[in-house]
Amino acid sequence: MSAAKPQAVVLLSGGLDSATALAVAVKKGFEANALSFRYGQRHTVELEAAARVAKALGATRHVVADIDLRVFGGSALTDDELAVPHHESAEEIGSEIPITYVPARNTIFLSFALAWAETLGASDVFIGVSALDYSGYPDCRPEYIEAYERMANLATKAGVEGTQRMKIHTPLIDLTKADTIRLGLSLGVDYSLTHSCYDPVEGRPCGTCDSCLLRTRGFAELGMSDPAVGSTA
Repeated sequence: MSAAKPQAVVLLSGGLDSATALAVAVKKGFEANALSFRYGQRHTVELEAAARVAKALGATRHVVADIDLRVFGGSALTDDELAVPHHESAEEIGSEIPITYVPARNTIFLSFALAWAETLGASDVFIGVSALDYSGYPDCRPEYIEAYERMANLATKAGVEGTQRMKIHTPLIDLTKADTIRLGLSLGVDYSLTHSCYDPVEGRPCGTCDSCLLRTRGFAELGMSDPAVGSTA
């Protein structure tokens, strides 16, 4: 009789990075429990993508948690009065933290992941953050993840009692977008199922927001075109 696989919670937005992180978790032999959020974002196209990705990559469960971050606003993704920035090329993306930053989003998401992990008896959480080829969000940096992991092990009953030692896995944190795509392709990720756009038009990627531009550049660096462009995925 084979031993049961260890449980892991994987944050899954439906985008390129989180799909790759899910594939890594599955490849490492975890029973992957995918967690997505309906948090008041501008669109729910990404949640449809998350469902497709979870099924295709063999997640054991896929849960969508509801949080209304629109009550706070402060981001172009949760406040319709704020416009999503668009550019001609990825080189035009500035170094400042953009208006698409959602205040404390990864802290909120990781807290939900931590809660679910404790109920599952899981010691592993996967998140697809990258400190390269990203939009400059402060909650994607290695020092943030390290600090959160330390906090997580002080914050739960299981951690205090020593029955659980939480590990936050960031398999993409040192990868460029092209490196991430290359890794995902080697693991069988079908990127046509994913959706990364901040400001889709009739369900299709706009092609000019920061996320679209960084994604397009990643595929171009590999001599490929983005398979999600031109589809509702």
